[in-house]
Amino acid sequence: MRDSIVVFINGQRHEVRGPAALLTLSDYLRRQCGLVGTKIVCSEGDCGACTVLVGRPTADGQSLDYQPIDSCIRFMFQLDGTHVVSVEGIAEPGSLNAVQQAMVDCHGSQCGFCTPGFVMTMTGMLQNGGVGDEAAWKHGLTGNLCRCTGYTQILEAGAEAARQSSLTLNERYPAAELLAAISALAGDDVAIAGELADGEHAVTAPATLAAALEFLGEHPDATVAAGATDIGVRVNKTGVLPYRLLDVNRIAELDFVSVDDGVLHCGARASWAAIEEATTEIAPEFHRILNRFGGPQIRAAGTIAGNIANGSPIADSLPFLFVMQAEVETTSAAGTRTIPIDQFYLGYKQLALEPGELITGVQIPLPTAADQLRLYKISRRRDLDISTFTAGIRLRVDAGEITLARVALGGVGPTVVRASAAEAVLVGAPLEEATFRAAGDAAAREVAPISDVRGAAEYRRQLVRNIFVKYFLETAASATAGAL
Repeated sequence: MRDSIVVFINGQRHEVRGPAALLTLSDYLRRQCGLVGTKIVCSEGDCGACTVLVGRPTADGQSLDYQPIDSCIRFMFQLDGTHVVSVEGIAEPGSLNAVQQAMVDCHGSQCGFCTPGFVMTMTGMLQNGGVGDEAAWKHGLTGNLCRCTGYTQILEAGAEAARQSSLTLNERYPAAELLAAISALAGDDVAIAGELADGEHAVTAPATLAAALEFLGEHPDATVAAGATDIGVRVNKTGVLPYRLLDVNRIAELDFVSVDDGVLHCGARASWAAIEEATTEIAPEFHRILNRFGGPQIRAAGTIAGNIANGSPIADSLPFLFVMQAEVETTSAAGTRTIPIDQFYLGYKQLALEPGELITGVQIPLPTAADQLRLYKISRRRDLDISTFTAGIRLRVDAGEITLARVALGGVGPTVVRASAAEAVLVGAPLEEATFRAAGDAAAREVAPISDVRGAAEYRRQLVRNIFVKYFLETAASATAGAL
């Protein structure tokens, strides 16, 4: 059992223990390493100024896969066996890298505070081949905000950098050496303890599921950290870290995405980036919503189990999981069971988990050709914004008659709501606008929205009505286009 984590930063090995291992990565870089190029602005993962690249071994073990993350909401204890590259570490020997030079040449920096984050995200895009036309750059940079609104020059810099040659990070930092060192760490269980101002805090990061379940059985009150994007925000805003954490980031058996017999299987550690990639063709409507799920930095860190366990009634993934009748797999020392997603929430952030039980996977039946599926996210901004209202509507229609209806609504109650009254109106009714207006009225009567900073209760209730009409108009338009 190691009492420290080992992380490589710009090629240098760091063995971190005690209170330092409880810091966020951005604080460690700035305070412990003097690497102040990483900026902290929002402390919520909303602006990208703190973006760094984190490298992990690829599936074939031949190189490191570098993904952008928001370092302000990533803790050091989550980074054992990784290679972190900050803005100070991307320059090539004797010169800037292609992105840095392009930002200079194209005047892509104004006040400069956001610049390191943009440079890191753009470098990551070039590393991973996610560069095409201007639309691709815009999409890849949705997790970065420029408060001076200098986006035109930044996009020009991206296009210019793509035309230049530059060392890959696997060339800049020879992968073989890092992979050998990281591999040697993989089998260790890690236990971190550190004294903070409010007392002793402890983190256990096991390497196997069996060890995690043993720990959780002994400490059922432990907070489970996967992507920890929400935990990071809460800690930054309140200054309070949970006293006991179980970090599952080192459990390889929970990190998978696969498809079998029409069902998408996701391990608890499956990131939204991995699920986004997997659903491009097999679930394009879900893929479209995932494109608006935070920014690339959030999708690279956040996990499906974390999103489910957080229990937010406006979680962007839940309407899809509800209408597709997904099941949550949970495991404890007593065994494994599956819980239908619409039975998993007992109240606001109250889960049907037994003490010592851990979410280990999710099974999601995929839409078939017979399904007419639409997913909706209403927010003030299109990208990188928390939802005001979410919805999923899945129908099957035969000869103009609705034969199956599944409707889920978010942001209108303490949990995502299965709109059973609206479903009853739809099933057996003709595919006509009047049917959907009646279903919308029925749904509006069965929800209980509140007023908050994102919208008034009556506004949300009207959104419920409107979304049914929107669904009808979209599906009618699609049917007409198909007939032509």
